[in-house]
Amino acid sequence: MLIDYIIRRLIFAVPVLLGVSLITFILLNVVPGDPVVEMLGKHADPAAVEKIRNQLGLNDPLYIQFGRFLWNACRGDLGKSFKTGQPVTKMILDTFPTTVKLALSSAFVAIVVGLTVGIISAVKQYSFFDHASMIVALAGISAPIFWVAVVGQLIFGLHLKWLPISGYSTPKHIILPAVVLGIRFAASIARYTRSTFLDVIRQDYIRTARAKGLAERAVIFGHALKNALIPVVTVIGMQISGLLTGSILTETIFAIPGLGRLSLWALSNRDFPLVQGIVLFTAVIFVIGNLIVDISYAFLDPRVRLQ
Repeated sequence: MLIDYIIRRLIFAVPVLLGVSLITFILLNVVPGDPVVEMLGKHADPAAVEKIRNQLGLNDPLYIQFGRFLWNACRGDLGKSFKTGQPVTKMILDTFPTTVKLALSSAFVAIVVGLTVGIISAVKQYSFFDHASMIVALAGISAPIFWVAVVGQLIFGLHLKWLPISGYSTPKHIILPAVVLGIRFAASIARYTRSTFLDVIRQDYIRTARAKGLAERAVIFGHALKNALIPVVTVIGMQISGLLTGSILTETIFAIPGLGRLSLWALSNRDFPLVQGIVLFTAVIFVIGNLIVDISYAFLDPRVRLQ
């Protein structure tokens, strides 16, 4: 049953990945500029430019270029970088582990802080903690990441000198970027958790549990929390998928050699194969993330399993 569901979802993901690849390919080709000129410089010999364009297959019709990319991608070959000549797959896999460490660290901060604040705010609705935490959460969602990152560097790096402000050589370097990236998502999780938790604790079965004399902790963690987490899991799953695909601003500001920084470098240098490979890889991560979220529903809510 579960295997059939996974297979169906993977089949449905094929047109999604195909559409993402096609849109990316079109956008890259309608943007003004020539990637070969970017490689050789504006004063390059036109004959040399034309020769390299032929070698790279850029003079072929667009449908042939796109078909060649899809055929190679199906075999796990995303091509070679125009700028470095290295295989795109290798460049992505070399930087992705760094992004995974940053994403998991940020997700840990976001989930722990977000769930804790959201549950306490719901249980103590309209208290000072509730109002204060929701104001802080709104500020966390609204504040741009680059601004939070710079403020964090100034306070904790330059003035207090507790943490390094850039680089990626020790575990200590990951703390500040993880907190900066995690705070924004923690704010979203806190607001969703509070909202769903308030809906759940007003249900009849919660009143029945309290009427039976169960302790408040048993009511909250034994009855309310599991059902309240179902919509929150969707938010968490999507956010973790987004974190795994790399945060361009965070990795650039803190000089972290991850997938986000590689994406910015590829876009700046008009490295078509690298951009296409990163976008396709990102789409696959989102598909897998959504699939994991859907499967987790069956473990949180038996009704989903019956359906």
